[in-house]
Amino acid sequence: MPPVQNGVRASSLDARWMKSRHSNAEGNCVEVAAVDGGIALRNSRDPDGPALVYTPAEVAAFVAGAKDGEFDHLL
Repeated sequence: MPPVQNGVRASSLDARWMKSRHSNAEGNCVEVAAVDGGIALRNSRDPDGPALVYTPAEVAAFVAGAKDGEFDHLL
């Protein structure tokens, strides 16, 4: 598990946040950043809110599932 803990205030992280080019002006965005060996996610509408932190392996598994369409039924 990365040294950064889940639920930490996202704005307190020394991170360069980025979002997908598919994000829209309505604020439906999730931002990601590399942090101390992990990958943090935050809601772009709440930059001071909590960050969820995952290992690279966890994010790779999720991305692979998304590419394979495993989560399409949720949309």
